[in-house]
Amino acid sequence: MARLDALSIKMQDGTTAEKLAEEYGKVIDNIQHITLASKLKNTDLSGDPTSGTVEAKRFVNASGKTYGTARGHGYADKVKAKPVVVPLDDNTEYLEEVEEKDLKTYGVDGLIERRTRNHQDALAVELDTKFFAEAVQQGTSFSPTGTPTIEDEIEEAIQTIETTKNDFVQGVPRNMIEIVMSPLYYGKLRNKINSISNSNNLGVVPNYEQGTFNNTKIYSSVFLPSGVNYVVMVNGAVAQPVMTSIYNPKQIELSDAIGFGLFAYKGTKAVMEDLIIYNGTASF
Repeated sequence: MARLDALSIKMQDGTTAEKLAEEYGKVIDNIQHITLASKLKNTDLSGDPTSGTVEAKRFVNASGKTYGTARGHGYADKVKAKPVVVPLDDNTEYLEEVEEKDLKTYGVDGLIERRTRNHQDALAVELDTKFFAEAVQQGTSFSPTGTPTIEDEIEEAIQTIETTKNDFVQGVPRNMIEIVMSPLYYGKLRNKINSISNSNNLGVVPNYEQGTFNNTKIYSSVFLPSGVNYVVMVNGAVAQPVMTSIYNPKQIELSDAIGFGLFAYKGTKAVMEDLIIYNGTASF
């Protein structure tokens, strides 16, 4: 009991609270590096996340008029924009209690490091899973023409996004297009490319098997919805603002345990659903 009392006091002193904040600071920073969603999501958002919502805007393309039109009318065309409100209404918590046996096994510092890493990994899985679920739910199903080879199928999918024209885009540069594939489909494409001499080094970047295919970025992910083979989208097509808050160590009432953890407040919403396509039959 003396050991638990001593460790409980230590858990709540300034040094250990500082240690916890430091470890969760690493968690929050690492999320930006280990999640694929953070590389693909829309970051051009306005508003204060603490208010509960942020906003993305898509601006309508300008159209040329004969010189003097605005002067003749006495006014120019108004800038048109489509606002997309993204609510941070998806709240989760990663809270745990520390029992005496855990403290004896790991000690305070070791336990904090071990559990905060686990919270980080769990939050990363949640973010990527929800990101791609939203992309598929709001995107358009794509089926290739005929029975093409894997490379021709992916090229056709790329061109489907590349040639999109509407009020907001007049075609999309390939360097703005991203492809996320299931490991099975990624493997098929990589095997094909690997069979070609002097191929373009698909899959050489650390963390994710990311490279390029016909001047588009391509990734492998296990977090696509079940049944989906690949998603092709413009970078920024889905927004996913995230806020986190640390729950500092506190004694659990009527127990010998200490509680600590992390709260995550987030929202996931497609802002360019016309620039998302997917192949496969999604199962959620």
